[in-house]
Amino acid sequence: MTPIQRAVSLCGGPTKTARLLGVTQQAVRFWRDDLRQFPIEKCALLEQINGGRVTRQQLRPHDWALIWPELVPRSVESSMPNGSDNA
Repeated sequence: MTPIQRAVSLCGGPTKTARLLGVTQQAVRFWRDDLRQFPIEKCALLEQINGGRVTRQQLRPHDWALIWPELVPRSVESSMPNGSDNA
């Protein structure tokens, strides 16, 4: 089960997830069925709605640190090239 599938399930299905996110049921089904990428703008809200059981890091595993750099742990951040120490 993918993170978005798990999140939709935890929220009570596509209809309830759509209502909570303020989108159409079809949009949720597209995300769940991997026909469209889950939008960055909804990640934090979905994480909040499901009580953190599916995180934005899980929803966006390849780019979450670029989108939410404030969530990168200090120990990881300091070991990254071009980290915040160079800004």
